[in-house]
Amino acid sequence: MTPVVGNIVIDCADLEAMAAFWGGLLGLKTTVANADWLDLERLGEGGPVLSFQRVPEGKKVKNRLHLDLDVPDVRAAGERAARLGATPAAEPMGNPASPFQVWRDPEGNEFCFCTAS
Repeated sequence: MTPVVGNIVIDCADLEAMAAFWGGLLGLKTTVANADWLDLERLGEGGPVLSFQRVPEGKKVKNRLHLDLDVPDVRAAGERAARLGATPAAEPMGNPASPFQVWRDPEGNEFCFCTAS
């Protein structure tokens, strides 16, 4: 039996702030929320649920796992993410025809905007 990814879980301190950021960025609504857990809608049809788990400790080092988000325009996506509370971790890099850029969500978790192929 092959496992199926049901959830991608991000540890955080502020469930509501993370739901507002990630929900706003990805156009996803909250489906489940309680004191220590929050689910957004599935990432695409049949995809995993993006979930947030309240934890007492803050983020200390670079993520070992991050999301790559395909976008048609890395700079425009970054400007929108910044309005939602993200901060750039680096300047755009890679091939000038298909750049990518590392960003941090409001709690410092890294993610990348990648030029959609």
